Amino acid sequence: MKQRIGSYPRVRIEGGGRAVVSQAGGVLLVETVRKSGLDTAISAGLAPWRRPRAVHDPGKILLDVALAVALGGDCLADVAMLRAEPAVFGPVASDPTVSRLIDKPAGGGHKTLTAIRTARAEVRERVWKLAGASSPDAGGQVIVDLDGVLVLAHSEKQDAAATWKKSYGHHPLMGFVDHGLGGTGEPVAALLRPGNAGSNTAADHITATQLALAQLPKRHRRGRSTLIRTDSAGGTHEFVAWLAKRGRWLSYSVGMTITDAIHQAVLKAPASAWTPAVESGGELRDGAWTAELDGDVLKGWPRGMRLIVRKERPHPGAQLRFTDADGLRLTAFATNTTDVPIAALELRHRQRARAEDRIRNARATGLRNLPLHDTAQNQIWLEIVQLALDLLAWLPMLALTGKPRLWEPRRLRLRLFSAAAQLVTTARRRHLRFTHHWPWTDVITDAIQRLDALPNPG
Repeated sequence: MKQRIGSYPRVRIEGGGRAVVSQAGGVLLVETVRKSGLDTAISAGLAPWRRPRAVHDPGKILLDVALAVALGGDCLADVAMLRAEPAVFGPVASDPTVSRLIDKPAGGGHKTLTAIRTARAEVRERVWKLAGASSPDAGGQVIVDLDGVLVLAHSEKQDAAATWKKSYGHHPLMGFVDHGLGGTGEPVAALLRPGNAGSNTAADHITATQLALAQLPKRHRRGRSTLIRTDSAGGTHEFVAWLAKRGRWLSYSVGMTITDAIHQAVLKAPASAWTPAVESGGELRDGAWTAELDGDVLKGWPRGMRLIVRKERPHPGAQLRFTDADGLRLTAFATNTTDVPIAALELRHRQRARAEDRIRNARATGLRNLPLHDTAQNQIWLEIVQLALDLLAWLPMLALTGKPRLWEPRRLRLRLFSAAAQLVTTARRRHLRFTHHWPWTDVITDAIQRLDALPNPG
């Protein structure tokens, strides 16, 4: 009788294998870079930082680090994953060269950031055109969500400070374009701030919004076609007035703090003023109602602002605040959108919670910590993280359909990017052959075919 030796088969381990490519699914990201024109745009933008007779292009080095982060890396040294597979990723610079590349643009300050951001904006407009009906502005409006992120630091890094949660680190303010229910989202702003930066600082929200608008196609940089959405940190007089300024005319949906005046207005609102809240499918939201407030609570705010409040039964075990009323949790937001029922406006604002998903994905894509010491270096790292997140958003938009289009970075890495393949060279051409028994080989090959069908840039 054969004795059982465990639950898994025993495999002998040997070195020296050939013609096998690890992380072969990363070719999807490489093709996304190629079809979007991101490589040429970044190389052109960083051309002033290339030394005479330099072997490696600064733009290629920056993109290599972004690809490593997109594949799951969280430091500069993880670019070694790409260096090990030159057949897929091309020549990759050494670790010292990569470190020098980060240091040199970091010394360029605002000029370097402007060059990278300008290249990203140009490519973003092209990608949205290629995406067609799948682009974020296909419905005529672009939604930008602003939210702060706490990034912990475990050493004395420049500008690291105590945060409002009694931790230690940085407090960047991020902006994401919402792709709606049929997609994920892409970053358009990352403002690096000290850990003790305020959550409701109007100047920081204005700067982050300016960065976000500069990333959008020109037709969306002013006017009602762009909606800026924030939590209550954006509900300040200065920020709302800036959004609604004549000539800018941006749409907004910003959370509001429940003040005593708003609390009293809610208590005085008649029962007929309350409308049942709705879910995304159109069904009623159980135990939730919305109402629009006017009168004295709008004094001092820009003309045309609407104040909408929601009352809802709290979840079991949730603690009520002193601003809540009659055992119901109160939340409020302000908007300048007209001719839309308040229940639909409340649902639109509640969907701002998708920004939390974008932040979770950013943490899983290089934002778990800031690996460098100087603030200028870490600002470059934030741009690298955004490049990686851009690629992880553009790939599904351009090449994936159905459920895979909704996969978040962790799942993309596990199912697609981590797939190995056999490298075959025939007729001076290289081919990657993915195994048939991998459950998602069809997803990879179909995505490659869709990317191949797109027109080349330029």
